[in-house]
Amino acid sequence: MITLETHTIDGRSIAMIALDRPDKRNALTPEMLVELNTAAKAASTDHDAIVLTGKGKAFCAGFDLALCQTTPDGSIMRKLLTGLSAACNTLRLSERPVVIAAQGAAIAGGCAILGGADIVVSNTNAKLGYPVTKIGVSPAVSAPYMTQSVTHGSARERLILPTLFSGTTAHKLGLVHELTEEPDDVQPRALEIAAKLAGKPPHAYAATKGLITKLEGDQRETRIKQGLETSLGLTGKDEEQRLLGALTF
Repeated sequence: MITLETHTIDGRSIAMIALDRPDKRNALTPEMLVELNTAAKAASTDHDAIVLTGKGKAFCAGFDLALCQTTPDGSIMRKLLTGLSAACNTLRLSERPVVIAAQGAAIAGGCAILGGADIVVSNTNAKLGYPVTKIGVSPAVSAPYMTQSVTHGSARERLILPTLFSGTTAHKLGLVHELTEEPDDVQPRALEIAAKLAGKPPHAYAATKGLITKLEGDQRETRIKQGLETSLGLTGKDEEQRLLGALTF
């Protein structure tokens, strides 16, 4: 459910990691997140840059909620949240350029993954957002990453309001860095950007990313842990199970 292709552009090796469940709009499973984390770590060693994308019309529609319905105790949801946090952190800490091509839709967990990128490319009419409060689950796992991309005020609003917004709005917020008009142009543009970033001296690029991580503060790891624990603390509750089957995007 995770594929990795190597693209060579101007002599640079670009890893294109793809979420590969197009029939499910690339809805995430625990296994996919483990595979994503493993692939991102390997690509950070073996390639000059990483592009993360999704097969089909949508980048990612979030967690596979049908799986969550099979475990009223919340065990699948906990695995998903834990895997999501780990994958975001791996992408964020990679010394290589990380570009995410988020065509069509990046919703809930799919939107959270954007926090792991250096650059996010999407299209003007894409749908993004964090509507998980509708099912009694906290999007707090996303907060430590989102607040590094947009202002705290915008992050607060978007994490609390369970509404979707367009790629154009995401660009204005700073969650998306570049837009294309057509969804089909997102991945090619992401590859172009990744190749350009890969052409920079790798030690200087890694040092710059390392400094940015330090500037995020000494409490960075604590905030990530707190965000995950807040989300985990609400799994398996009656509120979640009552509303889970009614949530659609």
